Amino acid sequence: MNTKEIVDKLHELDQSSSELEIQESDRAALIKLVTDYSNEFIAGLNDRNVFFERRPGSLEIGGNKKTMSELLDIYRKEVAETGINAASGKHLGYIPGGGIFAAALADFIAAFTNPYAGVYYASPGAAGIENEVIRWLKKIFSFPESSVGNLTSGGSVSALIAFTAARDKYQVKNESVRKSVVYITEQAHHSARKALRIIGLEDVIIRYVPMDDHHRMKTGELDELVQRDKTAGLNPFLVIGSAGTTDTGAVDPLDGIADIAGKHNLWFHADAAYGGFFILTSKRELFMGIERADSIIVDPHKGMFIPYGVGAVLIRDKASVLYSHQYAANYMQDAAAEELIQSPSNLSPELTKHFRGLRVWLPLQIHGIEPFISCLEEKLLLVKYFRNRLGELGFRLGPEPDLSVSYFWYPFETDQDEKNRQLMKEIHADGDVFLSSSVIDGRFVIRIAILAFRTKKASIDRALEMIKRCLEKIR
Repeated sequence: MNTKEIVDKLHELDQSSSELEIQESDRAALIKLVTDYSNEFIAGLNDRNVFFERRPGSLEIGGNKKTMSELLDIYRKEVAETGINAASGKHLGYIPGGGIFAAALADFIAAFTNPYAGVYYASPGAAGIENEVIRWLKKIFSFPESSVGNLTSGGSVSALIAFTAARDKYQVKNESVRKSVVYITEQAHHSARKALRIIGLEDVIIRYVPMDDHHRMKTGELDELVQRDKTAGLNPFLVIGSAGTTDTGAVDPLDGIADIAGKHNLWFHADAAYGGFFILTSKRELFMGIERADSIIVDPHKGMFIPYGVGAVLIRDKASVLYSHQYAANYMQDAAAEELIQSPSNLSPELTKHFRGLRVWLPLQIHGIEPFISCLEEKLLLVKYFRNRLGELGFRLGPEPDLSVSYFWYPFETDQDEKNRQLMKEIHADGDVFLSSSVIDGRFVIRIAILAFRTKKASIDRALEMIKRCLEKIR
């Protein structure tokens, strides 16, 4: 092509490609449509079912353009009204969060300004906000200033980063993998096993430590298991304690685990993904010893009610994390002079990453910390209220929970498990409030997980009315 042909073609392409830069008046109209939908959605949360047992219709990406009004209508019907409505205060099933509006504003700002938060050199302000959130978390958990951390997509990736650092510090590789031992309980989150497999430790020996009647790890049994494995010539290297299990809300004796980890030179990992932020409440004493962990994971998209997609990991040994994740490339040479730990990409598998820090930083700046703490305290009281009312209805209850997760079942005279399964199906078919189920100590049980920031006493009362309706059908 000669120069004139190139210029003509560029002019032609410019007419089409410029459509991606939406003009100011059109932006205002689009934002109004989305704002109107957000207001309608939030205002109607209490009136809509929280669970829809149906699959979405067509979500095909075709060649034709659609208006924002058409697309919002598709979203409303095929996304917001299928499955679990996780924004609802009536979501009491899996560990909910809710998605506070201030975090949505943060995502909007992050998306249109689009800073690259992975490398300090590229955006010192964005990386600075990520690092400030990590500093704030270190203060909450009394973690040393010299430790490092990273904001991730959630507990699974957080665990992967922590376990990789532990693997590399203890040189668990090659022939030593099959002789190395990890200690957990049956209540440990499945993401721990998944992360071990992903980082090449599928063949490590897993020891399940017995639990007490409240589903907490027995530290005496842990000590005996580790000593026995050392005597047998094995390589104990990692113990995982839970600071709030997803099934029962149990908090392991973290201080006792820290003692044993120190005695036997184990990496102590504290899984606080669900329960970690309850350290800010009247339950603080349950978390004694978490500051002694080698790594901690915690999910702001749970206990801080941020939308899904932001977890965090804190790691005491900075050198082990940098060994696992720091890498230099020629095209990044301008960033090489910066402090390594200032760049989140050096502490994570992600080089390109979402600017997650703003999701946490902005809501804390808008609301302060007190509303978050009040919300957590409220959930602790709501689970007590729920359990009291269930007891009055004749249900059997699991042990007094450490945090805001509990379970129950109805003592049918015959076929208890089968009839409680039927009760669970009726609850899901009703759909007004969402609960989930589990099998604990060989018994089918129904779980309550109270954490969504919109969950109030009225939400629990509706849940109780729904349970009574469904119970009558089974009877």
